[in-house]
Amino acid sequence: MPANLTPEYKAAEGAFRQARDPRERLQWLREMLRTVPKHKGTNRLQADIKTRIKQLTEELAGPRKGAAHGGPAISIPPEGAAQVALIGPPNSGKSALHVKLTGSNAQVGPYPFTTQYPQPGMLPFEDVFFQLVDLPPIAPEHPIPWIGNALERADASLLVPDLTSPSCVNQVSDLLEYLGRKRVHLTSSWPSNTGGIRSPQLDDPFALLLPTLMLVNKADMVAGMADEVAVFRELSGVEYPELPVSAETGEGLDAIGPWLFRKLEIIRVYTKAPGRPADQGRPFTVRHGGTVDDVARLVHKDFSQSLKFAKLWRKGHTGVQQVGRHHPVEDGDLLELHT
Repeated sequence: MPANLTPEYKAAEGAFRQARDPRERLQWLREMLRTVPKHKGTNRLQADIKTRIKQLTEELAGPRKGAAHGGPAISIPPEGAAQVALIGPPNSGKSALHVKLTGSNAQVGPYPFTTQYPQPGMLPFEDVFFQLVDLPPIAPEHPIPWIGNALERADASLLVPDLTSPSCVNQVSDLLEYLGRKRVHLTSSWPSNTGGIRSPQLDDPFALLLPTLMLVNKADMVAGMADEVAVFRELSGVEYPELPVSAETGEGLDAIGPWLFRKLEIIRVYTKAPGRPADQGRPFTVRHGGTVDDVARLVHKDFSQSLKFAKLWRKGHTGVQQVGRHHPVEDGDLLELHT
């Protein structure tokens, strides 16, 4: 039976797809449930929405009073300019990469499934940070029921195959198949102003489409890297852009931060209080197309509602402009917000 979804429902679904804050996502989930047509054709959709509402409500509520202490978090709150998930099969070396890139204390061992829970760390690039989340290895013999929830807040992923393994093609195929069953799809496309978003192309409001960069690790151990990658691509069918790297020697690691900054189209905006010098420390970050209002909400949740105008200093321009809340910002802008 056709779903015959109404414009009101589609608007709520579109807002949910773009929402990043868990409370905002919960708000739009409830609106989706309220506006979805109630008939047999939407029974599965209604059940999915109710399940997501329950999961998100429990997540926001935290541990139940009197309940035993739960295990490590499986959903990591985003920090920095973007959250990027490290994904790979067993023994691909992604945890070693995580340690090298972030200085984290992630467990590293020469045996599979060393990583059991999401491990966050911060990758610095100039004056911003990317949050890298190392995830458990994905393989049929080691199911991870919560992997979809762990990836919900990710903006992109770094796929780490092990080209030194004779079964690398099967490993990646199994990984992609497993993620697909969890409604997570890795894509080679890095379009403007998108990160880990639900994809309308997949006709599923809860399907996650993650832009993906392939990190070909152990480059120091692979002779004829370009040829090996070409053969791997032909046999596996993957089309993700790639960077050859080595956790052992550090080869290629310096290229990851600039690559993510460019492809995710990060915009840094600096702020100053009236009558005070500019804060040139850690900037606020938005994506391409971000506005003064987006920055105001990052400074303080109440600023967006009370914002009257902003003074803008821009590189390459002389003087100061007075702009409104919907004025687009550019990388390196300096804003003085007036409420």
